[in-house]
Amino acid sequence: MADKIQTKTTLRDSATMRWTALLLLAVAMFCSYIFMDILSPIKDLMQSERGWDSKAFGTYQGAETFLNVFIFFLIFAGIILDKMGVRFTALLSGIVMLVGAVIKFFAVSNSFIGSGLEEWFTNHLNYIPLFDELGVSPFYSGMPASAKLATIGFMIFGCGAEMAGITVSRGIVKWFKGRETAMAMGSEMALGRMGFATCMIFSPFFAKLGGRIDVSRSVGFGIVLLCIALIMFTVYFVLDKKLDAQTGEEEEKEPFKVSDIGKILKSKGFWLVALLCVLYYSAIFPFQKYATNMLQCNLTLHEGTGIWASQKMTIIHYLVMVLVAGFAFAGNFSKKKSTQYTMFGIATLALIAYCVIGYLRGTAETVFAVFPLLAVAITPMLGKYVDTKGKAATMLVIGSVLLIICHLIFAFVLPMFKGNAVGGLIVAYATILVLGASFSLVPAALWPSVPKLVDEKIIGSAYALIFWIQNIGLWLFPTLIGKILNATNSDIIALEEAGEITSEQAAVSLDYTVALVVFAVLGVAALIFAVILKGVDRKKHIGLEEPNIK
Repeated sequence: MADKIQTKTTLRDSATMRWTALLLLAVAMFCSYIFMDILSPIKDLMQSERGWDSKAFGTYQGAETFLNVFIFFLIFAGIILDKMGVRFTALLSGIVMLVGAVIKFFAVSNSFIGSGLEEWFTNHLNYIPLFDELGVSPFYSGMPASAKLATIGFMIFGCGAEMAGITVSRGIVKWFKGRETAMAMGSEMALGRMGFATCMIFSPFFAKLGGRIDVSRSVGFGIVLLCIALIMFTVYFVLDKKLDAQTGEEEEKEPFKVSDIGKILKSKGFWLVALLCVLYYSAIFPFQKYATNMLQCNLTLHEGTGIWASQKMTIIHYLVMVLVAGFAFAGNFSKKKSTQYTMFGIATLALIAYCVIGYLRGTAETVFAVFPLLAVAITPMLGKYVDTKGKAATMLVIGSVLLIICHLIFAFVLPMFKGNAVGGLIVAYATILVLGASFSLVPAALWPSVPKLVDEKIIGSAYALIFWIQNIGLWLFPTLIGKILNATNSDIIALEEAGEITSEQAAVSLDYTVALVVFAVLGVAALIFAVILKGVDRKKHIGLEEPNIK
């Protein structure tokens, strides 16, 4: 009885404090997600302003995970997390992200142009021994100097971002284990996805601010947000330390053993989850980096004029998006059905308004910004379902099926509506929203399943290994898609080189069919592993179909 009373007095048993800790971690990840894709919606501007063609852009995008994959930084990050704990690792990840971001800012700034550093990078890093022979070098001969330095900064940022990812997952498990684990993870991911939507809206906004294009302003916006992320991690540090003082836990003295990794690698369930993860996420995150440009190439967009092209309308459009996300998210936590339905109804009306404004503004980035909105609405709902009803493995199968369908629609159906502005936008919006739903089903089921596969003491290492395997795909496919786009659009490149079309025209005239088919094939492979995992769970009773709360 005494133990029971003592347990009730801890911060972890206070719903308010649990969700406060989650909010601190979620806001930090929200900011990191914004910076992660800060150049994605302005791929066309990077080509016209800095000379980054698809190959340069893809090589840069893939570099985010280069050090994590080839220097095994993520494995070391997992060891640091298990040995040093959530608090220390969270602060470290925030600092590393900020350092990488500052380097990237200088690389794309006007100050870099004509500098001694630009000359140095132009003449160096054109050949990397061994890496070039293996075909995995993060640089290549002829790569723009700004892209090379930005790649270095993005590598460093990627180390911090992926370290933050496994740290936040471990922190949620620590605060929510035996409670609303899946719902908490779903809520964190929902807010993180809003970071991507925010990036889609405001990266072009800052790049074009005042009628003068400057791509470094977008990166500067991201740096300010990473400073906020570091503040969030600092406040979490204080809160988490107080929790340990109350519970007497010695998280930061957890010893690491090499044999622990062996235990993880022997788990068949772990490998199925890891392979499903790398295949599924390789069809999502690399796609996000090209999605805006894909829409520019496949939609007939009549860019708005007057008030629809104003900076004020950008703010209004974003506020409507926040309204959609806010009411949809809050509806998950309402206990009264009538209130819940009212909130979802308002969110639906606001979503319609958002889409109409997007049509009138006529910009591809605002169209794709709708991607996470349905995810925000249903990810916490799905997480709650996994907590109370289970069926995580089934959700992985459904999510993979939706992923395949969406990429095939982008590849073969959307181009059929070229010239039909309204029809094309309807197909685009519907497909993007369904893809967002798929992106809710898989993460809400995937990440809360990991604690069922490995011992609690090595969860950090398990997440690190999964993230490391995932990072292989996140390095490979942005780079591969960039090369595929160049190879399948040689006619466009030739016209640009001959001066028959401008770089601005070339950037929005690419054929994405083959690239999108590659993403669909990844979805098929993910589906196969999801079905196998469901079968293994049924035979070996791993517990993936069982609820988290018992």
